Amino acid sequence: METIVVALFLTLFLLEFLVEFALNELNLSHVRQESVRRAGPGPFDGWVTPEVYRGSVEYTLAKGTFQRWESIYDGLVVLWVLFGGALPYLDRLTQTAGGFFSPGAHATGIFFCFGVAAIFSVLGLPGELYVTFVIEERFGFNKTTLRLFFTDKLKALMLGFVIGIPFLFGVLWLMDRAGAYWWLWAFLFIFAFQFLMVIVYPTLIAPLFNKFEPLPEGEIRQRIFALAGELGFKAGGIYTMDGSRRSAHSNAYFTGLGKAKRIVLFDTLLKQLTIEQGLAVLAHEMGHYKMRHIRRMMIVRGVLLLAGLYILSLLLNYTPLFRAFGLAEPSYHGALVLFSLVSGPATFYLRPLMNFLSRRHEYEADLFAARTLKDAKPMEGALIQLAVENLANLAPHPWYSAYHYSHPTPVERIQAIREAADREALRPP
Repeated sequence: METIVVALFLTLFLLEFLVEFALNELNLSHVRQESVRRAGPGPFDGWVTPEVYRGSVEYTLAKGTFQRWESIYDGLVVLWVLFGGALPYLDRLTQTAGGFFSPGAHATGIFFCFGVAAIFSVLGLPGELYVTFVIEERFGFNKTTLRLFFTDKLKALMLGFVIGIPFLFGVLWLMDRAGAYWWLWAFLFIFAFQFLMVIVYPTLIAPLFNKFEPLPEGEIRQRIFALAGELGFKAGGIYTMDGSRRSAHSNAYFTGLGKAKRIVLFDTLLKQLTIEQGLAVLAHEMGHYKMRHIRRMMIVRGVLLLAGLYILSLLLNYTPLFRAFGLAEPSYHGALVLFSLVSGPATFYLRPLMNFLSRRHEYEADLFAARTLKDAKPMEGALIQLAVENLANLAPHPWYSAYHYSHPTPVERIQAIREAADREALRPP
């Protein structure tokens, strides 16, 4: 049976690798052909200079070329961890270390899970360094120093201990003590834990990495509050974030729940957009809340989590699964790690379906912003400006976009906005 398990995993693993590798190559070829055929795709004609479009193409090709080799490297790392003896060695090591603690502490399981995470983190460092200090640096986006980069890593490591240890203890304890329906209790625990993280992230976690300051008094602040009041959107405050300390990329987002909910604007965004365009971006984000997109996605992810935990409960004592990857006997920590590594190849085909739902929400939020401002131009202009400033891929291959992009491409979004504007007369008189 171990042979069947290995053969099934390798088949799915290879299938996922070939699909993603082929899509990346297809996208690289498509972007090159489009760059030769025209100076810029449809809606960007007249907005994007040849220099900017060429920069977008070069940035896309640089990332895609690196992705080609990174996918091979990452695949080899996963295969080494699963079949190279790393798991049984780490299991023996952590059992020895865990022996110094009481069985109820689940120290062995916690050490094992952290050990596997550490392997992937360390082996992933070269790729992160190359992307940050070579590709992002080459195109003028990187503002991070080596000191800041590793300081962030150290903070993330410490935060991982503070959050990860009680989280893993809770899951392992439920697997051990909650009986046949542990998967249901684990689902409730994980869901509640995620909910708690959403609440505490804005005020306790995010400030560890970035500086947040209330948006100064002025027209943009007044109009944001007026827009929020008009839509009945209550937020705990409007803040600027020093995103420029690490990158020239820009963004805006809402985070938190209830009184902890806040609007966050990257300082780079405020420099790149007009007031009207900034309001359109915020109206778009408010639209996600008003149209209950976030709630829908939480429900979908919750259903997938529940299904995954139930499947894990069926495999928990299936010895051939563990022995196929070098582990002598079933264990709770071994089950968690194996399931996290095997579930990707087993479910990669769900990604386009999740993206389809997410992209539909983005179209709806764009239209919500245009209707709210009674003008489609600001949202359209914001998308164009953000695409230009971030050197977005303006002409990805449709298959690559459907598989990888949770948002429609800027061209697709602008075309949809223009069609809605013509249909609903969303233009100022």
